[in-house]
Amino acid sequence: MLGWPTAPGTPVRLRTGVRFDVLDVPVQAGHAALRRLGPPGATPRRPGFPVALRGGRMLLLVAAGGAEELPGLLEWLEWGSLPLDLTAVGAGGLVEAPLLPATGATGAAGSAGATGSADVAGSVGAAGSADVGRAGRGSALPPPRPRDHDGRARRGAAVWLRPPEQEGGAETSLPALSAVGGTAAAPDLARLVHTLATECHRFRLSSRCANPRLARATR
Repeated sequence: MLGWPTAPGTPVRLRTGVRFDVLDVPVQAGHAALRRLGPPGATPRRPGFPVALRGGRMLLLVAAGGAEELPGLLEWLEWGSLPLDLTAVGAGGLVEAPLLPATGATGAAGSAGATGSADVAGSVGAAGSADVGRAGRGSALPPPRPRDHDGRARRGAAVWLRPPEQEGGAETSLPALSAVGGTAAAPDLARLVHTLATECHRFRLSSRCANPRLARATR
């Protein structure tokens, strides 16, 4: 169990700014960024650091303090003057604890929905990781919606695309500003932010081109 701090209530929510922060982007931009950041031959939708999906958004976990660095990084990377659908959740924030994708009415996600906070955040074994990888492989669609313990699908619930590792400390794999260049599994924070900003900008432009009425309204 990861033992990440949680807030009381249902659904279980994780406190950000303590063990990790979160970058929040459109899911289309997120998938495009992961394809660019991943090593050759890697599965683009299963990155080397924790990532979750929630509705049309992608949540990328980064080292604690990353949210505070985001505005300065965007300015330094010369993205500060452009409207980007790239936000961060840091100290004092909350995010819904992602579940494993549903493997059936009584599958892993259903079991996660019925457990306590630490279990939801941390009960991710090797079999669960394989399920997540298979759910995202070869498809542009997000994994199946997780189910509550009573079998009902939870509309809009957060689901792990790549859950945190149980062993070796989940925080060691998180993109951080001090990790210059990053590793083969996770990029450094500056590279991640630059790639996400690029793909958010591209997605915004493509959305405007696909909707001329929206493009005229935002001029």
